[in-house]
Amino acid sequence: MSKEFRSAELILKLYDLRREDKMRDARAWFIGFFPDSVEDIIKTMIDPSTSASFRMVTSYWDMAASFVNRGAIDEAMFMDSAGEIWVVFCKVQPYVAELRERIGSPNTMKHMEELLMRQPNAIETLAGRREAMKRWMQARAEMAKAGDVADQ
Repeated sequence: MSKEFRSAELILKLYDLRREDKMRDARAWFIGFFPDSVEDIIKTMIDPSTSASFRMVTSYWDMAASFVNRGAIDEAMFMDSAGEIWVVFCKVQPYVAELRERIGSPNTMKHMEELLMRQPNAIETLAGRREAMKRWMQARAEMAKAGDVADQ
């Protein structure tokens, strides 16, 4: 079995994990999560109503990134199919160094950071995703207010 075929199998398994009901709910919550400070992240991490969702999404993508970083999954193939990792990391990236320091966990989200920062124009991509997500969520909120979409 080729390395590419094995990578494709693992990527499909990761995709299946994302479709699990609790993970879908956590991902739906995370899309609307926009921290403005490290304090916002810490509050989210300790709030019983959001902690599990935050941890589920960030640890999932950090785990997936670790598979790439360790060579179990082909990096180019993974990056072709894992756009959501940018969305997740863009929201915490401005605060992640301070978060690690504040919670005493130097490896928090390190695998995502390592993988994404190797990509061309990483800082610009993260900033662009962050702004695009804010615009998208603002448009979604406006549509929901107008009654054009169901509120999630």
